[in-house]
Amino acid sequence: MESNVFTSLILPIALGTMMLGMGLSLVPEDFQRVGKYPKAVVIGLISQLILLPIIGFMIAKVVPMQPVIATGLMIIALCPGGVSSNLVTFLAKDDVALSVTLTALSSLITIFTIPIFTNLASQHFFGKSATVELPIGTTILQIFVITFLPIAIGMSIRQFAPTLSAKLEKVTSGSAAALLGLIILLLIIKEWSRLPNFIFQVGVGVLLLNTLSMAAGFYLSKFFNLNPNQQICIAIEVGLQNGTLAIAITAGLLNNPDMAIPAAIYSLLMYITGFWAILYGRKLAAAEA
Repeated sequence: MESNVFTSLILPIALGTMMLGMGLSLVPEDFQRVGKYPKAVVIGLISQLILLPIIGFMIAKVVPMQPVIATGLMIIALCPGGVSSNLVTFLAKDDVALSVTLTALSSLITIFTIPIFTNLASQHFFGKSATVELPIGTTILQIFVITFLPIAIGMSIRQFAPTLSAKLEKVTSGSAAALLGLIILLLIIKEWSRLPNFIFQVGVGVLLLNTLSMAAGFYLSKFFNLNPNQQICIAIEVGLQNGTLAIAITAGLLNNPDMAIPAAIYSLLMYITGFWAILYGRKLAAAEA
């Protein structure tokens, strides 16, 4: 995919809008929760930043798939939780504060980890002569500008202009969802002729990544005796990745639309499993009530 309006304008605007919306929902106390319940935060981050990439790598090795699909799958696994995880956690009546904290912290940490591990994954699946490579310094700066900088701006607006923040939050949530839908639609239309070659690899890969990661996050939290709300929250956080960021990296920074197909399909599929998480969380909340 050549650099065009889609990769150079729509993608950054959509991702920046989503991150701005996240920032508008954050307050400094969200980051202070690390000290209030450190075990839940540590387990959530381990699940997100270590366990998820390991699961992604195992799937890419076990399920027969082309290097471009395997690398695209790994990029999803390397991305932080998305804004959608906060919404799904809220609808499931689970620990929204923990969800917001994990999303914010993982978004900050993965600014540095994504470029490094994306290059390692590319070298592994394409071979040492891989031409698909992210310049680490430039990529860190770009991811910072389109993810964490809008979060910081959103937090500042909420801190110093709460009335404006409340109005903007409603606008950003709706427009971000519309832009994400447009991105996925355009990507699928553009790559429609190639989809049949990838559909089995992509479908099996993203389904396994989504379901296994949610199960792993849930049972790891259960093993360490977190409360049920935290268990479901971490499962959602690990299972609903920032697909827009993955598309921005693959279709935008790497200029490889084939590699973006797993992220596009994943961004649709995760809402199906997210729906079941909502039903389970609400059922559990009703039982406790």
